Amino acid sequence: METWYYEVVNIEGDYANLRRTDIESEDLKLVARALLPAEIMEGTKLRYEMMQYEII
Repeated sequence: METWYYEVVNIEGDYANLRRTDIESEDLKLVARALLPAEIMEGTKLRYEMMQYEII
């Protein structure tokens, strides 16, 4: 399985915009907050592995 790293850019209601930090990219990924740890806030660093997000 691959591992990707993200940073929470902003939170808009039930969704959060994430930016990849392990590659050069300005693209944002819109993710439902239900799939993310409840404790996230803007600037939180996340690891995505095996279809799960976790705070690092």
